[in-house]
Amino acid sequence: MAMRIGYLLPTRERVMLGQPETGPLLDLADRAEGLGFDSVWVGDSLLARPRHEPLTLLAAIAGRTRQVELGTAVLLPALRNPVVLAHQVATLDQISEGRVILGVGIAGDVPNIRAEFMAAGVPFEKRVGRMMEGLRLCQTLWRGVPVDWDGRWQVEQGVLGPTPFRPGGPPIWGGGSAPASLVRAGRHFDGWFPTGPDAAGWAEQWRSVQDSAREAGRNPDDLVGALYLTLVIDDDAAQAQRQIDNYLEQYYGVAAKILAKQQACYAGPAAGAAEWLQGYADAGATHLVLRFAGAHERHMDAIAEIRNTLGW
Repeated sequence: MAMRIGYLLPTRERVMLGQPETGPLLDLADRAEGLGFDSVWVGDSLLARPRHEPLTLLAAIAGRTRQVELGTAVLLPALRNPVVLAHQVATLDQISEGRVILGVGIAGDVPNIRAEFMAAGVPFEKRVGRMMEGLRLCQTLWRGVPVDWDGRWQVEQGVLGPTPFRPGGPPIWGGGSAPASLVRAGRHFDGWFPTGPDAAGWAEQWRSVQDSAREAGRNPDDLVGALYLTLVIDDDAAQAQRQIDNYLEQYYGVAAKILAKQQACYAGPAAGAAEWLQGYADAGATHLVLRFAGAHERHMDAIAEIRNTLGW
């Protein structure tokens, strides 16, 4: 399968800078499509890491673009009523004519995310079960037939319209690298979408995802192996490392050395970036979503050149 490259819009960064205007973000999405990126992605948070609401922004991007896939990196379904979410996603998929990918996750157990759940009136505990049931309800509603549901949510002969453009709804990719996340991705999702680790570690975990798929009677070749990667490309490797460390610490409020254990990052020259990205391709990844720690236009140009070099 050919390698696909995605671009993460800097929604969180623009809000942190006091620049919430969406025009520049839409322009970046246009530019990514023009440079041949295969997908454009938006993160999700209500209060923990304030940013634009992802499905709304992706709808605007869908109206401005024609080819790029549109993804969430990652959406927190547990924060949303699944009947409302099913309606939103179905509409977005119709607007984009089947270009939506739902990256989903449960969020980490840290104080500001617990506070976010509390503010939304959603119990933080059992959020995994809440996410999984909610997604099953979404997928059932996406069939467009009367639905009866007796669980966390009550539905009586509910019929959703419109249904998604893509029959059955968009593909769902599960984030996370914990053992339980690997099992969920293999058993239930259409792809696996972690933030790390290095290529060797990713390959080992990817095998676990595939094994879980086989055990569930699924064809592991039908799953997408994806990654969320952070880069600074600069000939001055030391300067690039300082930039990425500062970026991560400002973004998360956590020491960079701690985050480095949780997220795959590269800082250095373009040649090294090409080698680093190729390592994930050799490990079996087929969709890389790239987050740039600043200088987005320059980094997009650099990645376009790297793709040509690698023959992607």
